[in-house]
Amino acid sequence: MGYKKRLGGWGETIAAEYLAGNGYVILERNFRTQYGEIDIVALDKEILVFVEVKTRTSRKFGYPEEAISPKKREHLLASAQAYLQTHQEMERDWRIDVLAIERIDRNSLPEITQFENIITDTG
Repeated sequence: MGYKKRLGGWGETIAAEYLAGNGYVILERNFRTQYGEIDIVALDKEILVFVEVKTRTSRKFGYPEEAISPKKREHLLASAQAYLQTHQEMERDWRIDVLAIERIDRNSLPEITQFENIITDTG
């Protein structure tokens, strides 16, 4: 397994633990759709949350959240809608969040920043 895949998996595990520690119920991880993968699907009380996790160990390519391009936003929205079509029992309010995880210093804990509802026109 390559470095990027290991780093991504580590970040997703940290993100799932963070969310669970903040009262979220993790429903799925790495849910694949024809538009891309949803890293984490969770419930925040009654709201369905689709979480994109971005992990960085340096700022050479910018902050993790800066990796969410307009095209990536389109894929996230299409993936969320595909999930909802295949899980009609989950019909409820929903949002798409980004969890940015940084660990610049290997000897320190990762910094986690949550950006809620990154796509505001979800209806």
